[in-house]
Amino acid sequence: MARVAGCDPGTSSLDMLVLDDGQVAEQIRFSPAELRASPSAPVDWLRERGPFDLIAGPSGYGVPLVRNADLTDDHLNQMTLVRPDERGTSQGVLGFSAMLRAFRDSALPVVFLPGVIHLPTVPDHRKFNRIDLGTADKLAVASLAIRQIGGSGRFLLLELGSAFTALIVVHDGQIIHGIGGSAGPIGGQSGGAWDGEAAYWLSPLRKQDLFTGGVRDTNSTIAEDESLRQSLMGLYAVTPFETVVVSGKRADDPAMLPRLRKLFPEFPAIIPLPSLPGAWVKTAAQGAAIIAEGLATDSPLMERLQLRHATGSVLDWLRYRPT
Repeated sequence: MARVAGCDPGTSSLDMLVLDDGQVAEQIRFSPAELRASPSAPVDWLRERGPFDLIAGPSGYGVPLVRNADLTDDHLNQMTLVRPDERGTSQGVLGFSAMLRAFRDSALPVVFLPGVIHLPTVPDHRKFNRIDLGTADKLAVASLAIRQIGGSGRFLLLELGSAFTALIVVHDGQIIHGIGGSAGPIGGQSGGAWDGEAAYWLSPLRKQDLFTGGVRDTNSTIAEDESLRQSLMGLYAVTPFETVVVSGKRADDPAMLPRLRKLFPEFPAIIPLPSLPGAWVKTAAQGAAIIAEGLATDSPLMERLQLRHATGSVLDWLRYRPT
């Protein structure tokens, strides 16, 4: 087996988990204040616990499996998607750019992961005019779900993050469809899929505008429920599934599962995503560690996910301004 680690740069914290021969060895959570004070703190923590065979680093919107030694400034821009006029400010998640540079410049064996849009298992026609079909951390959660639930069957992963809600469809161990946070249903902070006219009227938009308009601002669970049902049932109509697997910070609310079961009576199986034994960090960190382990050992899970065949850029599929 191998000694590996995985990272989850969430909106509310950064979690990391170490697996040693497949067992949870260590885990930690960094608060936003800790990361602002020291963006290199996660790297320092990992360095003290090495050596590692592989580390799945924080990857944002994703790149197609790039080692830190090969990571360019263009890759960094693809993972953060902050416009040039906003770079160097506090826009985005937890000083993400500074943290990425710390991982890139370290001597640790770090690999940065793809997002759903990079995967060859998602048909091209589902990628047109999309950037976010599920960021790299959502792909990591889906990987954990496949590991924990099994590689056969059809399920939808419903990731209820503190800011965004994402939905990913898995058929027989392969990710085939997804809706990312800023293109999906209303979330905890995110207003969900943008109305083009609203985006035009409010332009120029800021990165932080993507973190507004959600339940926190509307205080409307009815709006969230209808938005979620529209998104989930729309995916079901195109790519049917039998089970809904629920994960994310907002899924920790004990009222959430009963609420979802009432909202979706069509699905007898709406279940929480089981964590790895002994893990308390977020499922995205657990999934990232599972991916690192799979890449280090060439596990069958990696063959099903086809991560090694991920290609392209998150910007490749935009057709809004054809030349």
